[in-house]
Amino acid sequence: MQAPPRSSRDQLAAALARQPAASAQDLAARLGVSLPTVHRLLRAAPAQVVSLGRARRTRHAWRRALRGQAGDLAVYRVDAQGMPHAWAALALVEPQGCAMTLEGAGWPVPPDERDGWWPGLPYLLQDMRPQGYMGRQFARAVHEGLQLPPDPRAWSDDDVLAALSRAGGDTVGDLIVGDEALRRWQAGRLDAPAPLAESELPAAYLALAAQAVAGGGAGSSAAGEFPKFAALRAPDQAAEGTPRAQHVLVKFSGAGGTPAERRWADLLLAEHLALQACAAHLAGQGVQAARTRWLQAGGRAFLEVERFDRHGRWGRSPLVSLEAVNAAFLGLPHLPWPELAAPLARGGWLADGALAAVGVLWWFGRLIGNTDMHLGNLSFRPHAGRLALAPAYDMLPMCYAPLGGGELAPLTLLAPPLPLPGERAQWRPAAAAALAFWQALAGDGRVGDAMRAQAQANAHRLAQAMVVAC
Repeated sequence: MQAPPRSSRDQLAAALARQPAASAQDLAARLGVSLPTVHRLLRAAPAQVVSLGRARRTRHAWRRALRGQAGDLAVYRVDAQGMPHAWAALALVEPQGCAMTLEGAGWPVPPDERDGWWPGLPYLLQDMRPQGYMGRQFARAVHEGLQLPPDPRAWSDDDVLAALSRAGGDTVGDLIVGDEALRRWQAGRLDAPAPLAESELPAAYLALAAQAVAGGGAGSSAAGEFPKFAALRAPDQAAEGTPRAQHVLVKFSGAGGTPAERRWADLLLAEHLALQACAAHLAGQGVQAARTRWLQAGGRAFLEVERFDRHGRWGRSPLVSLEAVNAAFLGLPHLPWPELAAPLARGGWLADGALAAVGVLWWFGRLIGNTDMHLGNLSFRPHAGRLALAPAYDMLPMCYAPLGGGELAPLTLLAPPLPLPGERAQWRPAAAAALAFWQALAGDGRVGDAMRAQAQANAHRLAQAMVVAC
């Protein structure tokens, strides 16, 4: 028996499913009909067709449901005062990918996605994907209710959207995806606990560390593999301006007193001192740094890192990692930060001064032995359609980190990398800041004797290199 002829609507759906972001002219050729007929078919299916672009760049796609739910996902932005605003609409399209325009949003847009067609998630949503230590905690907490794998690395883009639109009210940056996630975030404001007072921090941090070790405490999906938890502490009365409650990510060492745990405690203090050195010596080079505090309680060391994408109790600001930017704009392999920043600057996507600042920060990391400067450890903020460098974070001598099995990496003398002639302008301020860091670490009585001695030796070696290089 001959199959019944397909309706024009079915033919349109099939054509768009094979070729998303198709022009009306392409559809007319595929369907063997006139251009006016195509426009009539498109107008007859407004709920199923997504159209983006202007004039001759207008393209069309067939809408795809997310777990049976059709329609756009609203994307909300939370401003620095904590007020949510309708910001964009995200539509899933056949056979994969999504549509979301960034026109007028203040973000740079990759040329291939200028009209809002994305092969996967838009790049500014990529860092909201659960990842790292806290991302795994988040996934363990929600995966059963959302019928997702317990490991977020196995999640598809649709899985990520399903999780974000239900429970993603507290992720990196200022965006919330979906009405339900926003409603939950707003409802949570009514019953939110008071910020932790200074006197409460030791006991609270010990409890939160124990909870994190036990696999609980799913809060932020901030990336990074080091054990950490999120907290909200009372205003720092010493801060400039009006004191405000501060969101912090708190890294912590083990409490067993093993050599590896003592090494991590030293490294957490080293991170605190390294970021202080950045703030004190590299501000004139366009490098800012996250504010940190180091404290001890119950045999653990804690490093508070103030979140620079949070302002007061509820305010937020946007943020995106170099990893997400590289994937969207360049598609290059994992290269040193300056080698990725250079083509971004040539493309006009970096703010003035950002390229030089990235170079200075990268040299500083190398001169303090940071062997973990991956693409997730450098971030940017949108600024007038370009990307400005965000404050530095995760900057420490990881060359001395304990190995995976708990064995201690040897405290060997660092060989400072020397600059080529064209690199001296960035190397010099980075070296001065690195020297200040090593000297501060060598003189800090909270650090173990072996690490202090090594820091002193590294400072001496770097001072020699500065004479040679300059």
